[in-house]
Amino acid sequence: MSSAVPNLHPNVQPISAVSEPARMDGIDSMPWLPCAISVELPVVRFTVEDLLSLKEGAILQTACHQTSDVPLRVNDMLVAWTEFEVVGERLAVRLTELA
Repeated sequence: MSSAVPNLHPNVQPISAVSEPARMDGIDSMPWLPCAISVELPVVRFTVEDLLSLKEGAILQTACHQTSDVPLRVNDMLVAWTEFEVVGERLAVRLTELA
């Protein structure tokens, strides 16, 4: 079984194939800017009762196809469109287009 991640979009490469970004002098001493990253998924027939009964491992049915582009927001600002991808045993999002 191959461990290579398939390249699903012609302009996107797996993280392992991207070269190391240039280091900026003093980057380690710079303060970090906290931010919230969110990916929005439309959920089918989801009620308040469903929300209150969520537990770890719950599976929700979404209204989007596996390869549908979903918005990625940073601090409520749209920054990119993504698609979900399984990498090993993890669920990841692949950037498909910058906003």
